[in-house]
This record gives sequence, C-alpha cells and structure tokens, in this order.
Amino acid sequence: MMHRPVVIGVAGGSGSGKTSVSKAIYESFKGHSILMLEQDYYYKDQSHLPFEERLKTNYDHPLAFDTDLLIEHIEQLLRYEPIEKPVYDYSIHTRSDQVIDVAPKDVIILEGILVLEDERLRDLMDIKLFVDTDADLRIIRRLQRDIQERGRTLDSVIDQYVNVVRPMHNQFIEPTKRYADIIIPEGGHNHVAIDLMVTKIQTILEQKSFL
Repeated sequence: MMHRPVVIGVAGGSGSGKTSVSKAIYESFKGHSILMLEQDYYYKDQSHLPFEERLKTNYDHPLAFDTDLLIEHIEQLLRYEPIEKPVYDYSIHTRSDQVIDVAPKDVIILEGILVLEDERLRDLMDIKLFVDTDADLRIIRRLQRDIQERGRTLDSVIDQYVNVVRPMHNQFIEPTKRYADIIIPEGGHNHVAIDLMVTKIQTILEQKSFL
C-alpha cells in the first residue's frame, strides 16, 4: 500500500511571518522529499475581464482564489501525480500563460493567508498552523515590503491596509485561527515553535517510514 504524503497548512495574516515559518520548516528538511505550495499562485484567472475590472480585485477575499483548482492539485499530489502550478501575473492582474511543473513529494507545505478558510482544504491537512502576530508588526512589515520591494507609496499601502487588508483579516483570516492545531506567535522569530514543528513532522515521517 502506497503511503500518503503529509500535508501541513500554514495560515496567518499578511506580514505575520507565515512565509518565514514555512521556509524554516522547508529548509530543515532540505535533502528530503518536500515541496512548498503557495496559495498566492492560485488566484483566479481573470483574462475574461477588462483590465479596469481586474484592478478592483480584492486579493484578501476568499473568492479571489481558485480553491477548486488548488484542491484538485493537492489531491493529485496525494496520489503522487505531478501538477502544473499556475503562475499569477500581478502586472496584468490575471493568470500568466506560464506554468510550473511540480513533482510529488512526501511532505507538502501549503502556505497562504486563507488556507484554513475552506473546510475541503482543511480536511486534506495533517497539521494546521496559524502564525499569530500583532497587527502593528504586520502593518510595519507590509509597509517595508511593499515600499522597498514593490515600489509602492506610503499612502497607497496605508490606504489599502485600512480599506481592504484590515477588514478582510478581521472578517476572514482571524476567525480561521480556531481551526489550527498549533498557533505560533511572532512567526519566523519563534524558533522554539519551529523546532517543535520540525520534530513533530520528523516523527510522522518516521512512522510512515519516509525517513
């Protein structure tokens, strides 16, 4: 009988440190059979909409994601079948023509702001994590990232945070904390929590005879 891969869901608000946690876990198993699947790649294709309409996309709302495709791809990976991960082009606000070939692995880290929001996704996970970081730290990290890496203005980042990011976080992301098996405060800086997670995953893999 073929073993089923281990699926770890890592959720949390924008700027919470969920990507840092995911990468820390990933790096701990480098050399083993592990992959990272980012929810951000699964925004819906909007090529049927005029560009002006695409500009209005609320990327922090559950309906922005093609969750059906994400679930389909995880189920394929669970059967040890390869997938073609979509690529989202933020410059045109729709899916690119490119895809990324992803080979199946024994550990799948699924990372994104809303990976715990859909019950169908949660049911595919072996471990559910929520990275819980204070709002003031999250907005500071978002400001630094969007201004330095994405060329945004201070006013535009604050305006988006107040009008979209914060209300969406309170309405959709924060409530998913209750589904988490483990809540990790302070994200990637919480080395104790990350070490505990790595140990737990190692135990699961040993039980499945992957290591």
